[in-house]
Amino acid sequence: MNHTTYRTIWISDLHLGSTQCRADVLLDFLKYNDSEKLYLVGDIIDFWSLSKKMYWPRDHNTVIQKVLRKARHGTQVIYVPGNHDENVRHYDSYVFGDITVKNSDVHLTSAGKQFLVVHGDEYDSIAKCHKWLAKIGSDGYDFLIEINRLLRIVRRWFGLQSNFSLAAFVKFKVKNVVQFISDYEESIVSTLRDQKLEGVICGHIHHAEIKDIDGFLYINTGDFVESCTAIVEHFNGTLELIRWNKVEVAIADDERDERLEAEM
Repeated sequence: MNHTTYRTIWISDLHLGSTQCRADVLLDFLKYNDSEKLYLVGDIIDFWSLSKKMYWPRDHNTVIQKVLRKARHGTQVIYVPGNHDENVRHYDSYVFGDITVKNSDVHLTSAGKQFLVVHGDEYDSIAKCHKWLAKIGSDGYDFLIEINRLLRIVRRWFGLQSNFSLAAFVKFKVKNVVQFISDYEESIVSTLRDQKLEGVICGHIHHAEIKDIDGFLYINTGDFVESCTAIVEHFNGTLELIRWNKVEVAIADDERDERLEAEM
């Protein structure tokens, strides 16, 4: 597979330090995709999970090393913290190992369009005002991901497609969750519409999308837990949603499941 170089790449919700992180897929993505600027749009390190259980396998460390290497070799890396790594927000404007921390940033595309880059939990009323409820929801989501890992193993045994997300399936079958996603999108757009921006690029809800809402572009990077998605800017300023689900990645994911199954 050939390397692809973009002007900008946005990734979020990696959740390094949790068993939900699909580090093998992420490493494959970072291996074949380069950019002049790389945004890490929050929930990069999952301190919520680490506070409950110390989990830091070798491939999670390799992800950090790979990002640092990109930064040393000239990629401008900007880290916009989220709610799972909110302690990093205390270091706004600090530079660590060639990585700049910014609680938010305004990105100017090569086409001259301005986008606010922010994790997005600031516009989630539950995460902002009811942190305890957000953590309960996070625990439930983690449980679905764990069950999903077992389902992938079973589906593989029966010769079915193993790249199946139970959490995503539930998310779009439960009316209240679908309404939450819609409310979240509307909250961000209504708040930012009058700030001389063309749109917003965020993460947080693990639902990748590029959507025009009444002339304001809502862009969500998705995650590297379920969907394994990223937003990229081509050199002409065009923005694109990428789903990283190549065949060789699916094979690596199956191998990871087998390894984790052996650890259980």
